[in-house]
Amino acid sequence: MKVFADKLEDALAKSLPPVVIVAGDEPLQHMEACDAVRRAARNAGIEEREVLHVEANFPWGRLLESAASLSLFASRKLIELRLNGKPGQEGAKALKEYAESMSGSDNILLIASAKLDYREQKSAWFKALDKAGLFVPVWPVDASRLHFWLRDRASRHGLTLDLDAARLLGERTEGNLLAADQELQKLALLLPPGARISPQQVAGGVEDSARYDVFTLLDACLKGERARVSRILGGLRGEGVEPPIVLWALTRELRLLLSIHQHLDQGQSLEHACKAQKPPIFDKRRPAYQQAIQRLPMKRLHKLLLFAQRLDLTIKGAGTIPLWDGLHDLALTLAGGRGPLAELPSSYRIGGRG
Repeated sequence: MKVFADKLEDALAKSLPPVVIVAGDEPLQHMEACDAVRRAARNAGIEEREVLHVEANFPWGRLLESAASLSLFASRKLIELRLNGKPGQEGAKALKEYAESMSGSDNILLIASAKLDYREQKSAWFKALDKAGLFVPVWPVDASRLHFWLRDRASRHGLTLDLDAARLLGERTEGNLLAADQELQKLALLLPPGARISPQQVAGGVEDSARYDVFTLLDACLKGERARVSRILGGLRGEGVEPPIVLWALTRELRLLLSIHQHLDQGQSLEHACKAQKPPIFDKRRPAYQQAIQRLPMKRLHKLLLFAQRLDLTIKGAGTIPLWDGLHDLALTLAGGRGPLAELPSSYRIGGRG
């Protein structure tokens, strides 16, 4: 059964299931969800804990051996399986066998994993474990909701955070909830309980801990958040991200939008067009693609794809477009702005010829 991270403690207080799967790439919520399971196990009298790190050539028989072995001092244990990537055929078989053997066991299995894609969630091993326990998908906090999340988080540390201060803190720690929470903890140590935090205090006392990746950039492009696109690109450049990675992500998104357009032109629904992509576009992300489709006709997408090809030539040493300026203008135009380099006819010429 699916339970989101903010509701996990309530679910565990009602009953401790034999298996909990925590999956996602957001570090703070992932860590706290796993901590909640460990705490619930201790409250249930389970003192023994065994951690299995799944790496290359992991002997999957250890999982079943761990479940079968009894301690001299305890009849129950918490088995923590730290899964890096997909389990593979051998792992899938072992996990399914474990699910089938759970009925006679009092052990608790905690699977801590990175994000599990749609296909993995349809696998036999996942369905068997999910049916018996809880699945906790860990989602990054959406940028539009980040300041509310930070305001609520501040109250956990005995602070009151103005929304303007929360927005500023969000800008400085965007995409990194762990860094944001650490900054709130520091402020809680420096200020008296119940203190109200102003934007000036955030500006003066919080380090710029923003961490960006190309997926954050794509999300901002799709939603038409132009100022955020410029800020993220500046962050990517400052963090030393290689231009080919940024160009790859933007080009992939252009091709994806063109594919959706083609499905729509054939009379198909947006839902069908999104499901037809490989991998499929999940429900939560479809509104962002709908915004982008309405904003960007096919002719403009084709032109941007051509501009991306010219940037690729620049990366390979056969073009003269200023690379980071070109990437900025490509992303900005994808977000609905007007990047000057993406509008210049000279940007579409090779070696001075049209």
